[in-house]
Amino acid sequence: MEKDTELLSKVSQIFLKNGAKTVTMDEIARELRVSKKTLYEKYQNKDILLEEVLSYSLEKVLEKLNDLDETIENAIERMFARDTEIEKASRTNDSIFLRQLLKYYPQIFNKHMLYFSGKLSEILMHNVERGRSQGLYRKDFDAYFYSKLFFQMTMSYDNTPYLDNQEISRSRYQEEALLFYMNAITTEKGKEVMRGLEIKKL
Repeated sequence: MEKDTELLSKVSQIFLKNGAKTVTMDEIARELRVSKKTLYEKYQNKDILLEEVLSYSLEKVLEKLNDLDETIENAIERMFARDTEIEKASRTNDSIFLRQLLKYYPQIFNKHMLYFSGKLSEILMHNVERGRSQGLYRKDFDAYFYSKLFFQMTMSYDNTPYLDNQEISRSRYQEEALLFYMNAITTEKGKEVMRGLEIKKL
């Protein structure tokens, strides 16, 4: 059987395309061209496999986010930097995968989102520290609390009754959430940088 990372990458694509509940272990084995016995020896059931896929996928996103931190010095430019793989994953979230996770696997979803939220908070707080040292961010707000608010805001698209998903697309919502957050934390110098970036709509 192929390396775990290769397998999990392929299974993640299967889940994204077909949904978390819809696809069966038999179908996964068939797609991977491995025997059901081999798959079940490695992952006893679909819940375990789903947990591994979520862990793998979220770690890949965190890795990309940390890579951007290392390559982009300006704190504001970093926040508006785009990574093609992350954008692809974000667009794919419009599929049934996320909706089925929320509906049928809430414990698994919440467990991994809690972990991801903590890691994302660390990344955002590091960005705030950098932005403050560059004179781009205000110093009179709680970076940890704001990071949690930002995460809650970006994650609420799929599980709130107050948004019409037909009227407001996910990409538009995420773009506006980021602008809302950035306008709340930037100094006048930071806002000048934002204007200079000529931020394009998604």
